Order: sequence, then structure tokens, then C-alpha cells
Amino acid sequence: MTGWTALPKTVSMKGPWGTYTWGDAKQWVLFAGPDIIEDDGMVMETGKEILRVTKKLGIPWVLKCSFDKANRQSSGSFRGPGASNALKSLERIKTELNVPLITDVHETIQVADTAKVADVLQIPAFLSRQTDLLVEAAKTGKVIHIKKGQFLAPWDMQAIAKKAVSAGNSNILLCERGTTFGYNRLINDMTGLVEMRKLGFPVIMDCTHSTQLPGATGESSGGRAEMVWPLARAAMAVGVDGIFLETHPNPEKALCDGPTSLPLKDLEKMLTNLQNVWKTHFQ
Repeated sequence: MTGWTALPKTVSMKGPWGTYTWGDAKQWVLFAGPDIIEDDGMVMETGKEILRVTKKLGIPWVLKCSFDKANRQSSGSFRGPGASNALKSLERIKTELNVPLITDVHETIQVADTAKVADVLQIPAFLSRQTDLLVEAAKTGKVIHIKKGQFLAPWDMQAIAKKAVSAGNSNILLCERGTTFGYNRLINDMTGLVEMRKLGFPVIMDCTHSTQLPGATGESSGGRAEMVWPLARAAMAVGVDGIFLETHPNPEKALCDGPTSLPLKDLEKMLTNLQNVWKTHFQ
């Protein structure tokens, strides 16, 4: 496989479309959906369109949606309809769509209930060094998607991944989502994708949060959604095991992370392009 000197440990998960595999260079997996559950209808609308497109293109897909956003900048920002109700909604939606679900956990107390619903547990970037959270999530045996903190170097993720492995779970995915570059700015170093994969774990590129302008509005983060597609193409050309992106039918009215969300209408064109890049370089 051009671009990689060695394959990492393969991570696999059974799902309704068969086996989802990261790290074998035979397929890439898409994590995609709205940032947060605003209401069931919006998530279902978004999910049905992603399902149509990914089935058409043959891309394995895992629905991404948060049930709670505990890291909003302002206490007045929308953080969800309540954790319990949101998890029930996500369970209904993933069952109707017949797809796996990835969602994030922010506290150890959330892990057990979330693991009953989610197929992949995500550790947010700001919490990537929280040992108790990592260990508790790892104990579930689920695939763990760890986002690299904006304050960490790629090679720093080795010690973090080892926390989960030490809890008996080696089903670890590492995620790049930008590095702090001065105030209110993130930047992506594509060599970091190669560096993280050398640690022995599959690597995912978060191409929407990477366009974030943290805290830029004073009350919330801004973003440059027009950079989502270029970053995704670049990462796919370098070589990744999956792409993470947030998409919304109307980003201008999204209750969270609208400035970094890909408009749903652009999804098919973008994924078609990414699939072509993958096939050209890695098949």
C-alpha cells in the first residue's frame, strides 16, 4: 500500500453491513452525522441521506452523533435534550437505519449506559489524557476512538493508547483533529498521520473539527467549513483508515458546530471524490 511503511494492528467490529475493519488497507470507514441530536427528525433525515450515499458508493458507515456536549464554551450554549432522552433517541434511530453508532463520553459515570447503545466509544480531544475515563471506556471491550488533544504531539498518543491497552482493550483508533497554532486557530500537519500510525494503531482524520477556530466568537467556536474537503482529500492521499466528519442539512442553523459542518447536499460529491482518491492510491 503506497504511503505506508507498515500496517498497524487491525481493529474489527461486527456490524449490520458485515465486518468493519480498520488497519488492513482494504477499506476505509466513514464516521459521519450531525454534531449533536437537536431532534430526532433532523438526525433521521441526515442519517437516511448518508445511508443512501454510502450504500451507493460502497463505503462502510458508522453514524456519528453526540448525546451531550459537555465542553461548550458558554453555559448558555445548547448541549442536547438531556443525556437519558438523547441516548434513547439515538438507539431508536440507529435501529431504524440499521447502522452502528459512535458517540462520545465525557465522564466515567456515562460509560456504562452509553456502551449499551453505542458500538464505538469516543474520547473527546480535551479529555484524551483523562486516565479514569480512558480505562473505564476500554473496560467495555468496545472499539475506542481517541481524539488527539490539540495540545499533544502525534507520538504522545502512544502513552495514551497504552492506558486503554493496559485495561485489556487493544481495539484502539487514534484520531487527528488539528493542533493549536496560536489563539483561535488550528493547523494540520499531515506528517502526523504517518507518525501516529507508526505507533501501531489505525488512524482516523477528523476533517471537520480540524477547521475549527476555537472560541473565535467569544461565546462559541467559529470555523472554516470550506476547508473540510481539501483536508479530507489530503488525508486520504496520505493514507488513513477512516474519515470523521460532521454534516448537517442546514449548517447556518445548526445548534452546535455549524461553522465547521459539511452541508449535507455536498456529501455525495465529496465522498465520491474521496472514494476515487482511495481507489487510485491504495487499491
